[in-house]
Amino acid sequence: MLVEGKPRLSARTAARRKLLRAKRGLHTLRRWGLNLGFTRRPLLVHIIPMRRCNLACTYCNEYDKVSDPVPLEAMYQRIDKLAFLGTAMVGISGGEPLLHPELDEIIARIRSRGMVAYIMTNGYLLTEERIKRLNAAGLEYFQVSIDNVNPDEVSKKSLKVLDQKLVLLAKFAEFGVNINSVIGGGVEHPEDALVIAQRASELGFTASVGIIHEGNGSLRPLSEVEQRVHKEIKKIGSRNWKMLSKYEKNLAQGKPNKWKCRAGARYLYVDEDGLVHYCSQQRGYPAIPLEKYTKEDIRREYLTKKSCAEYCTVACVQRISVFDKWRDPQTLGSATRVSGRQGPGQPE
Repeated sequence: MLVEGKPRLSARTAARRKLLRAKRGLHTLRRWGLNLGFTRRPLLVHIIPMRRCNLACTYCNEYDKVSDPVPLEAMYQRIDKLAFLGTAMVGISGGEPLLHPELDEIIARIRSRGMVAYIMTNGYLLTEERIKRLNAAGLEYFQVSIDNVNPDEVSKKSLKVLDQKLVLLAKFAEFGVNINSVIGGGVEHPEDALVIAQRASELGFTASVGIIHEGNGSLRPLSEVEQRVHKEIKKIGSRNWKMLSKYEKNLAQGKPNKWKCRAGARYLYVDEDGLVHYCSQQRGYPAIPLEKYTKEDIRREYLTKKSCAEYCTVACVQRISVFDKWRDPQTLGSATRVSGRQGPGQPE
C-alpha cells in the first residue's frame, strides 16, 4: 500500500538538507571540472563489489545467485588505483551492492580519496538504520530502480513494495536520491513508469527513465505506448541532461545516433574480478586488470570508434561521452570483442 504525501521535516532538518545539497553540488562540479580538460582521466567508473542479487528480474543480465562479496582489501586496492588514474566519480553497482557486508567502508574509502561516491540499488534492503549508516559513510548520491506499481513476472522492483523505503529516504537520507525506471523490458503496464516518476517528484527526489537494451547494449525499439510514457517522464524528470534529449528521442523511435563513445577511457566498468570493460553490456573487452590499466590504455580507447555505438542505450556512457563531443575525432578502428552476456539488460 502506498504512503500518502511527503514526510514533514523540521526547519532545522530542511536547512541542513539544503546545505548538504549545495556541498554535494560543489564537490561534484569541482571533481568534474578538474577532469574535463584532461582526457586521460576517467570521469565516471562503475565498480562491482557484489555480483549476487536478492532479486531475479528477467530483463537483467548483471547478477547471479552465488557470488561472494569482493574482499574489502581488494576493493581498497581498486579504489586507490582509480584515484591514481584521476577518477572524478565512482558508482557502486551490482548485483545488489547493499548485500556487501562492508559497503560502508567501501564508500568511506572512495570519499577519503576525494572522489564522488554513489550507489545504484533495488532498495529492498533499506532501513532507517541502514540509511543513517550511508549518511555517516559520506555517500553523496543514491539511485533506486523501480519498474512498476505492482510486481509482475518481469520485475519485482515495484512501487507497492518500495514506497515505504522511499518514505524512509525522504525522512533520513542526507544524500541525493534519484528514482530510475526502465521501459521496453516487458513489464505488464509500461505506463506505471509515469506513476513512479510522479511519486519521486512528490517526495522531493529526481526521476529518470532508461530504455531497455539487448545483451550487447544495443537498442530494443519502444512501442507507441512506451514512447509516450518516455516523453511524459522526461517532462517531469531530471533536467540535468537536456543536452541528450534529441539523442534519447531517436532511441525511443528506433533511430541510430552518431556520437563518440568514450567507454574504456572517460567511462570504465570494473567487474567483480577487477577487470576493466567498456560497459556492463560489453564485458569482454579490453578485459585488462585494473591494476595494469594505464594512461596509454585510456588514450587508446578514447580514440577508438565503437561499432556498437549507433544503437547503444547505456545512458551513463552517453552522458559521460557528451563532454568530449566537440573534440578529438576517433581515429582508431573498433576492436573485435565479445559481449559477456546474452539476453536483455538494465540501463544504468
